Amino acid sequence: MSDAKITIKENGPYRVEGDVPLFDHQGNRVQPSKPGGYSLCRCGSSANQPFCDGAHRNVGFIGKEVETEPSS
Repeated sequence: MSDAKITIKENGPYRVEGDVPLFDHQGNRVQPSKPGGYSLCRCGSSANQPFCDGAHRNVGFIGKEVETEPSS
């Protein structure tokens, strides 16, 4: 497996790079349209779910990159 990397884009999508397979709720592999990586929607407004189509720019999505400790 190549090096995999997921980057949280500020006020944008999750950018997935490397060989990271994506599956739907029934276990079927979802093939991104472009090789090398894909962006997953975080705002919920993409017309191409689960992929990002840039809709976050139009809806004023503000993402928070907050890391929290799990509660015990």
